[in-house]
Amino acid sequence: MELNALRAALRGVSAYYELKKLPVMVRLSGLLDALGDRRGEEALDQYTGLFCALREEGFPGLGDWLWNTLRYTESPYALLAERDGSDPALEDGARRDVDAFVRLAQTDCGRYIEAMKGLLPEEYAPVLAGLPRWEKTVPFDFESLTAFYRDHGAGLYARYRAFLWEEGKLIPVSDPDCPRPEDLLGYELQRSQVETNTRLMMGGRPANNVLLFGDGGTGKSATVKSMLYLPGMEDLRLIEVQKENLTGLPQLMRSLAGRRQKFILFIDDLAFDQDDKTYSSMKTILEGSLEKRPANVAIYATSNRRHLVRQTFTDRAGDEVDTFETISEKTALAERFGLRIPYLTMNKAGFLALVDHLADQAGVSMDRELLHAQAMTWEIRHSGRTPRVARQFIASLDV
Repeated sequence: MELNALRAALRGVSAYYELKKLPVMVRLSGLLDALGDRRGEEALDQYTGLFCALREEGFPGLGDWLWNTLRYTESPYALLAERDGSDPALEDGARRDVDAFVRLAQTDCGRYIEAMKGLLPEEYAPVLAGLPRWEKTVPFDFESLTAFYRDHGAGLYARYRAFLWEEGKLIPVSDPDCPRPEDLLGYELQRSQVETNTRLMMGGRPANNVLLFGDGGTGKSATVKSMLYLPGMEDLRLIEVQKENLTGLPQLMRSLAGRRQKFILFIDDLAFDQDDKTYSSMKTILEGSLEKRPANVAIYATSNRRHLVRQTFTDRAGDEVDTFETISEKTALAERFGLRIPYLTMNKAGFLALVDHLADQAGVSMDRELLHAQAMTWEIRHSGRTPRVARQFIASLDV
């Protein structure tokens, strides 16, 4: 196809209009415009800029860049296909756009270089002859792109499974620190409750918000994070929210409604002191707002406090007329979680069984009676028979 026809096709992109604002596409458009208007030196600058932009983003060719960008950028058509919606005009526009992208990606660099030869003085000949070229492979078409949207969704949620919510923005986590389910030991009943609740949400059924409370080091956070790697949880996404960012949570929940993925909003180590400004926000988010919680969203929180709010003797012997109401107000937040799961320290037998298991994994060949004696001494010094203490004990052994 003539370069002017490619220029016109790129100008006509509509369903994927936002892609034209990205640096690679700006360079490509500038290259075609410069050639069409017979501005040789500008065309050369745009060509070299396009090559550099592709390499900066880690792609050998325009087709590979387009395949990656089309999949992981939220566009009107991508969102339509994700929810299996119908909009013939939008679908036709997207098909035409993708056809234009395929033709652009298939265009050999030699075609651009040949066009520049007729626009530049003779002294540019060695420069043009030595120009680097990008690949012209095209790993997609309209059908494969649509199938991807329907199978995986679009945008960041198709590319990443874990995120941080900070100051009103989603930050993808490419390599989340999430344990595999097989790495967790003990607390099988508690973990099964969390899994059952999560699978209800995955199946489109009503699920509870969950509070995991109890002693530190028992695996509360690990239980929540391990949900990502259970079979059948491929559409599950985990978004960790810090307590200081709770006020922006309703905004996030609105943006998640209607997506194909299911979302756990994870608040780790949740606790409130007196007059904490985020306390009321959390109450409203859990229950009490006119706005419904999206069916594909659940809030999972962990805490070392059963009632989440620190109580003092002043609360119980203060000067309020109705002290009971003051205490009830402070304990009511935990009750807004539909599922409250306790994580308590392990009994001695369970703790030693865990030590044995971890010792076997680490290749520790110490006599078991001696191992158990040292484990109990370690446990006393470290205040708790928990999986964390057991792992720290095994790590401390010089064997």
